[in-house]
Amino acid sequence: MPELPEVETVKKGLEDFIINQTIKKIYLSGLPLRFPLPNNFKTLVLGKEILSVGRRAKYLLFYLSGNISIISHLGMSGSYRVLSSTESQDYIPEKHDHVIFEFKDFKVVYNDPRRFGYIFITDKDPQDHKLIKPLGPEPMSNSFNENTLAEAFYRKDRPVKNALLDQSILSGLGNIYVCEALFRSNINPKKKIKQLVYSDGSPKNSLIILKNKINEIIEEAIALGGSSLKDFSNAEGKMGYFQNTFTVYGREGESCISEECNANIIRIIQSGRSTFYCPNCQK
Repeated sequence: MPELPEVETVKKGLEDFIINQTIKKIYLSGLPLRFPLPNNFKTLVLGKEILSVGRRAKYLLFYLSGNISIISHLGMSGSYRVLSSTESQDYIPEKHDHVIFEFKDFKVVYNDPRRFGYIFITDKDPQDHKLIKPLGPEPMSNSFNENTLAEAFYRKDRPVKNALLDQSILSGLGNIYVCEALFRSNINPKKKIKQLVYSDGSPKNSLIILKNKINEIIEEAIALGGSSLKDFSNAEGKMGYFQNTFTVYGREGESCISEECNANIIRIIQSGRSTFYCPNCQK
């Protein structure tokens, strides 16, 4: 599933093309995504100008004229791709193209093989939408710091891996970046989050390091265009490169990258998700 860096990469790519552009035509495949599109989708969107593109956690936010906004989640395999004027002329919708926005000189295609993504429309502030409002702070934001983490972790028995995947505690992270951040912080994914907080509620040094490593890894991933495993590509159809820097994710049975470590990366299952870590470096 695309995580914060991948969605941010898509957002930046789309911004270069669609800002101040008017939607001339819309193609809909008629096949349902995770949730069906509104019946009046075309009526609400046709003729609207794209004023800006935003992102909240793993959601893309398209702000249109007429006080209309589109909230889009890429699900497991969704992607937006910009077709140039030449590509657009004779383009025939492919099997998994579910929505195609046609502008004056180009098209934007939403493709989703697994159809687990979804698109909603609202005439209210999307930040107040039921999907967006419960989300916690994001990495690299002013509201994300060791104190907010300590408050969320205080006296809780949850494993740190599971807590970091909770979008109400910290939004935008998924399995890849949580595994990588925990390795860089030398924290065992099974460690109870209350162990990262002092009895008075203040953050331990290990929690401060974790916060810093989360920010560090997200910044690096965005700079490299995110991670491309199976399905992700940016708005130009290109892959990201952060997967080339993975230290633990997907490396089960391989040697730990730390020079002084002779252990192999292991994989365990936590809440139905694979967790990769070094049993020696992350005790």
